[in-house]
Amino acid sequence: MSSAIPTPTRVRRLPVVGALRLGRPSDVWFKPALSVVAAVAPPSLLLVALGRLDLAAYTMAGSLCALYAHHRPYAARAKVLAWVVLGMLGGLAVALVTASLTRNAVVLVTVGALLAAVQKAVCDATRVGPPAHVILTFVSSATLFVPQTLGQVPGHLALAAAAGAWAWLVGMAPAPLRPHGPERRATAQALHTAAVYAETARGGEESAGARSAAYAAVHAAWQTLLAARNRPSTTRRALERLVVRAEVALAAPADTDPARLRAWADAVRGSGRVPRTGDPRRDEGSLGERDELVGVAAERAVAPRPLWSRLGPLAPLAVRTALGCALAGYVSLALGADRPYWALVTAASLYQANLTLTWSRAVQRVVGNLVGVLLFAAVTPVARLGPLALVLCILACNFGAEALIGRNYWLGSVCVTPLALLVTELPGYQPTGELVTDRVVDTLVGALVGFAAALAVTDRRAGRRVERALTAVDRARERAARLAAGPASTPAALEAARRGLAAAVVDLRATADAAAGEWWQRALPQERVVLAEQAAHRTLAATVRRQGLLPDPGTTSTQTHTEDTSP
Repeated sequence: MSSAIPTPTRVRRLPVVGALRLGRPSDVWFKPALSVVAAVAPPSLLLVALGRLDLAAYTMAGSLCALYAHHRPYAARAKVLAWVVLGMLGGLAVALVTASLTRNAVVLVTVGALLAAVQKAVCDATRVGPPAHVILTFVSSATLFVPQTLGQVPGHLALAAAAGAWAWLVGMAPAPLRPHGPERRATAQALHTAAVYAETARGGEESAGARSAAYAAVHAAWQTLLAARNRPSTTRRALERLVVRAEVALAAPADTDPARLRAWADAVRGSGRVPRTGDPRRDEGSLGERDELVGVAAERAVAPRPLWSRLGPLAPLAVRTALGCALAGYVSLALGADRPYWALVTAASLYQANLTLTWSRAVQRVVGNLVGVLLFAAVTPVARLGPLALVLCILACNFGAEALIGRNYWLGSVCVTPLALLVTELPGYQPTGELVTDRVVDTLVGALVGFAAALAVTDRRAGRRVERALTAVDRARERAARLAAGPASTPAALEAARRGLAAAVVDLRATADAAAGEWWQRALPQERVVLAEQAAHRTLAATVRRQGLLPDPGTTSTQTHTEDTSP
């Protein structure tokens, strides 16, 4: 097997226009948008009634936790939201205590940068997001620069905890109405992307991008279904069988009916019964329905990797975040800024999986913030009509940010920027010109210094991670091929081998894409990656055929049989 000669790479062209291109909105964009409004409004309006709007910054810290975990099943969401609230309170406590002990701006910036690095690493390792660490960093960094006394800290934390508890209830509120809503959406997305890939493959125009997107969607669907480790319900088992059908379509697109996959996807998105898959293994002489999901049961029983083992590969990102945030804050202080945490948070928001994505985020952040300060100047006269008007403007900005950020980060930043500026006016009104000027300067400082830190701290282990991912795919492929060729292979072993190989292929593509966006490293073995993917897909197809999972050619897309399951 040949490989690319490892020669130094050249600096690639940096995207600018492409970074600002708008995408399609998320299917559930309204859920976080409505949730954050429902979480922020009651505590803020109560403080307006009490005449203590100056305390709204603390309640808003807890309320913003309602932005998290909307893609997770409700059993898993309950745990994740609880951890997010606790993490927010932990960062807030460190910030408040530090602010009460010192007013040295350099110390405050340093603590804020270290908190940002910890929050970035933990959120990436646990895959908490979106919005990941940015909200937590905004809360902790902003409160570092609010004068405190130790006696005030417990009361402020209590306000944030109460609002966090309310945000938890808001996040869990849809559970009684659509208990399997997140699982249904993930399954529908897997079926839809599988149908798109099958159409391109059957048309003779197989797209590597469509295939990678489909495998990623199927993998995400499995992660969603497996996130709830409690006893699976009848509905969830039916959804798992549909994801199996999406997997089969990826392995054997020529034997797949895309229209049927789309019909299943449309049915799953609704609130009716889950469609029947018509699995051929139910026929006489097949492996049997009980064996259908043995691989799923085995995977559900596997404990997740310990947190410390997931933090190791994130060390370069954590160092980038700490260094970039600290330097951005120091430069902002040197320029005489009163709110250096704006530059700190701007730097913290940049860092993505690689340098190319970090550059794109820098472009998006700068453009969004510059447009956002103009929006702030426009809404300021309305916001200053009174405390109620200020709260209503904050709610509108919260809704707009979550409604638009799925199209592109810069579009959401257009609403995030006036939101951050309006929050500074909760204790009292500030000069508009000064706020706008400081925000523009801190945005530019944070973006330039933060990106410079990313250039300085390179991830030279990216190539080694690609090599490890290639090895993992080769081993998984050999195991699956051996079992597919063995006449005595058990259904559980075949199912586990197929799913293990599919997961390894997804990980290889994600690792290769992330490494390709890094700079100042030797060339990656792109040819080996492509060949490994092709060999893995052939083995997946052979495993599917060995399992007897190919669709029944006699069925049509108009099949209307359904499982007797609840929505």
